[in-house]
Amino acid sequence: MSVQAAELHHDGGHEHPGERTYIKVAVVLAIITIAEVAIWYIEALDFLLVEALLIMSTIKFVTVVSYFMHLKFDDRRLAWIFGLAMVVALSIVIALDVLFRVHAIDYAADFLKG
Repeated sequence: MSVQAAELHHDGGHEHPGERTYIKVAVVLAIITIAEVAIWYIEALDFLLVEALLIMSTIKFVTVVSYFMHLKFDDRRLAWIFGLAMVVALSIVIALDVLFRVHAIDYAADFLKG
């Protein structure tokens, strides 16, 4: 890489975090993953299973792209691209969840009738 390319690539305005920060982020992600698995098995929380998993998954997504994909330290336009894609994906998942809760279809019964 030439000196000019290196200067363009490395913006001196910020420093990337060290190993300790990445280890802390990994521990937080592991804790959230354990909570996601645990909530699946707690029958008393079935009424908010989808919402809780969506919230925790969104937190993990933002954390991963912020730190491990370095979006926290890169151009804000890249963060907007990922953020808007996440909003679109979440909107689709939420719309499908609402649709299936409001208009439940028993596919097995339809198949057996048919």
